Amino acid sequence: MKENIIRIIKDSCDLKEKLIDSEKNLNKIIKIVEIIYNSFREGNSVYFCGNGGSAADAQHLAAEFSGRFYSDRKAYPSFALHSNSSYVTAVGNDYGFENIYSRIIDGIGKKGDVLVCISTSGNSENLLRAAKVAKKNKVHTISLTGNNLSSGLNLHSDITVNVDSNDTPRIQETHILIGHIICELVEKKLISNE
Repeated sequence: MKENIIRIIKDSCDLKEKLIDSEKNLNKIIKIVEIIYNSFREGNSVYFCGNGGSAADAQHLAAEFSGRFYSDRKAYPSFALHSNSSYVTAVGNDYGFENIYSRIIDGIGKKGDVLVCISTSGNSENLLRAAKVAKKNKVHTISLTGNNLSSGLNLHSDITVNVDSNDTPRIQETHILIGHIICELVEKKLISNE
């Protein structure tokens, strides 16, 4: 049992070491920080979406911006698109689950906003449709995925950070690390420029 625990922790640490060693992904994270910083600075909103555990991560990261991360400061307009269960179930029932995110982004997304799609596979149909609508509406589209470089989100996002793994729990652990890095750096940048 103890050996399994150690192996799981080591696997998680190894994946984070790969992230440190990926100049490409580090540069993408820097670009994401700039995009979200500029969006908030210009009065725009950041929307998060995902399915299952990635939906929980989306809600977690949205709350870091709209609530607080390290500092007491004003709230930044950030929302998890699945948080309204009446909306999700109504649209899922009336238009299909594949349209739950694209429909709301079409309704509220405006030029300069940011949509962050979180998906271990990068191929969730509801996220792909949301990314396509976001691009049409000139909403910046950012995706956090696993290592499927030919995924739909890679094709339909302005920036995609691919975590170099096929192991869903390890990918999700790395996504939340990336999300926390982004939240911390955006918050610091906004506070220092107020």
